[in-house]
Amino acid sequence: MGQCRGFPSKQCLLLLLLLLAQLNWAQYEHWSYLPGYPEAAPQVFQPPQRAPNVPKIQLRLAGQKRKHNEGRLEVFYSGEWGTVCDDDFSIHAAHVVCRELGYLEALSWLPSSKYGKGEGEGIRGIEGRDFPAPRNPWFQSQWWSWEASCLVSPFPYNPAAFPFIFHPQNMNIQVEDIRIRAILATYRKRVPVTEGYVEVKDEGTWKQICDKHWTMKNSRVVCGMFGFPSERKYNTNVYKMFASRRKQHYWPYSMECSGSEAHISSCRLGTQLSGSGKNGSCAGGMPAVVSCVPGRAFAPSSHSGFRKAFRHEQPLVRLKGGANTGEGRVEVLKNGEWGTVCDDNWNLVSASVVCRELGFGSAKEAITGARLGQGMGPIHLNEIDCTGFEKSVTDCKFNTESQGCNHEEDAAVRCNVPAMGFQNQLRLSGGRNPYEGRVEVLAERNGTLRWGTVCSHNWGTVEAMVVCRQLGLGFASHAFQETWYWHGDVSADDVVMSGVKCSGTEMSLSHCRHDGAHISCPRGGGRFGAGVSCSETAPDLVLNAELVEQTAYLEDRPMFLLQCALEENCLASSAHNTSLTSGYRRLLRFSSQIHNNGQSDFRPKNGRHAWVWHDCHRHYHSMEVFTHYDLLNLNGTKVAEGHKASFCLEDTECEADVQKQYECANFGEQGITVGCWDVYRHDIDCQWIDITDVPPGDYLFQVVINPNYEVAESDYSNNVMKCRSRYDGQRIWMYNCHIGEGWGQNSSQTQNFPLGKSSGAIPEL
Repeated sequence: MGQCRGFPSKQCLLLLLLLLAQLNWAQYEHWSYLPGYPEAAPQVFQPPQRAPNVPKIQLRLAGQKRKHNEGRLEVFYSGEWGTVCDDDFSIHAAHVVCRELGYLEALSWLPSSKYGKGEGEGIRGIEGRDFPAPRNPWFQSQWWSWEASCLVSPFPYNPAAFPFIFHPQNMNIQVEDIRIRAILATYRKRVPVTEGYVEVKDEGTWKQICDKHWTMKNSRVVCGMFGFPSERKYNTNVYKMFASRRKQHYWPYSMECSGSEAHISSCRLGTQLSGSGKNGSCAGGMPAVVSCVPGRAFAPSSHSGFRKAFRHEQPLVRLKGGANTGEGRVEVLKNGEWGTVCDDNWNLVSASVVCRELGFGSAKEAITGARLGQGMGPIHLNEIDCTGFEKSVTDCKFNTESQGCNHEEDAAVRCNVPAMGFQNQLRLSGGRNPYEGRVEVLAERNGTLRWGTVCSHNWGTVEAMVVCRQLGLGFASHAFQETWYWHGDVSADDVVMSGVKCSGTEMSLSHCRHDGAHISCPRGGGRFGAGVSCSETAPDLVLNAELVEQTAYLEDRPMFLLQCALEENCLASSAHNTSLTSGYRRLLRFSSQIHNNGQSDFRPKNGRHAWVWHDCHRHYHSMEVFTHYDLLNLNGTKVAEGHKASFCLEDTECEADVQKQYECANFGEQGITVGCWDVYRHDIDCQWIDITDVPPGDYLFQVVINPNYEVAESDYSNNVMKCRSRYDGQRIWMYNCHIGEGWGQNSSQTQNFPLGKSSGAIPEL
């Protein structure tokens, strides 16, 4: 991120001092002391009064926004409004801002300038070494910096309504300040760590928490923070024996959680323990222990130490469009149809119910405003209100009416997931930045661990997606089969993994199919090692299924009008034997409207130098294989040949606030902008399937976008559209068109999809 223009350091210091002086400390019950404040002070800290000569700092949320509780953060200083630099900003700094503005908490924050570019001077934060911030009795405090925009809960803060909430988040709380330390040998060898002492870091020293006031609700919150959906009982006798043998260092506080908190810092600070100095005592007690239940995807198995695959039960909730495990747009299955959730009242409690339901921990972030991409279809739920203990988000209170909601308000979530250590088994080497490079894997060879390359034979975007996810670098933007321009570690040139084939859902490259110890790589490693480049965002193409269903029809077209189509292989092979003067072809025509619902533009894989000029249609085609149109029998066998082969990509139409960027004419740039769609009308050349040789019967009509995964997308599962079709030799009926998985893969799932519109009653054959 570039340097922010800012005030001189003294002005920064003064500004932040004034803001801290202004904060309403009465909202933060149980602050025990500031630096120099007596340790024996009462637990309810009386807030200092702002001196008359201390000016009030004003904050506001500005910019191009949809709701009152979101926007670009601006500060009024020295008589003018200015923006705030987002360097080193975190969700905890957003909590401070949102509470100062009168809200309960921050739901999320985002970098850059989503709400438009601000005017005036900018400011930036300073680090803790320049000014001592108030000390948080839970965690070691640090200074924070500001960011450019935040989203906040739409509930004004009311301390009386939330007496259990303890709020030290106005400091930079890091999850590393609390840990589960495995004590028993059985758990020390396991990944992830699911059982052990709860320890907090206090002034550089790890300390245990006395179990005298510890409850299972506390355990639930701690387990959720570390990515586990639930807690369980443990063998106390073993831990009592272990605790009696060693001297413990106790943290001098207890805590009281309700069990619905997403983070331990939201719990109430409980009784201060007796003891000397900065250590508490725990007479008659022992260190608090948690035992967590991992989700099925993270449960250790006795054979491999990790359960690579398992059969999913039919879920009611899923996450779509997220770059990393445990994040995505929330979608709910209702009446056999997947739909989204409106972000009205969306908060961490409801988001945590979704996360736990899916086998993750509590929610790290409740994301609003379709920041992880817009969905398609119905909006099933709105104004969700959960207690935090529901088994499913569908058990929460909600409003099924979605008036006023649209897909720009689709809710999403980032969940806490267990620390599996996958990112330590892989690295990118030689790239110009941390987001690209040759893929190097840590593998065991002859009894020792060593770094080596991955064979690039058949290496593609799907495999690259797994690498980027494993490293926490987002989506793959490109997969490379040659990496001679990236000078990696010479000692890691040898190939240690070959034959890699991924489905795209794996959390680690080692979970993909591969050759194991028997390496087979004809070109070798080194300059031919597999490489990737990663990106934080990706496009997401979705076909409008309803439009296909509504526009499908048959046309008998004379051969003399199909010369261009014949030249571009848009007809079945039998067309070459059809008379040019008297012959005709029967064509199944339809319109296709392809939306980009992702977070970045869809651009062709090849640069302009590789585009192909098509003389018949008088423009360049940037992708030879962009979409497959197929007619299949009920066994899935292709029965029709001849369809549109290559495409020119452009923005035909866009949403109201989106500007067109791509146009095919005059050798223009090609692509599909976020929020735009590319339309191929039913009446243009090659927008068909040639069914001249197809006999009457029942068929599956299928459209697959980006079938070879040449361009990375955030979600490939919605690239397939399927329809049922019936052809009687003269007419065709298209019905039950839908996106994604369904009866096309398993006929027993047919009941899940209601009958759609069709061209009249469907006859019996």
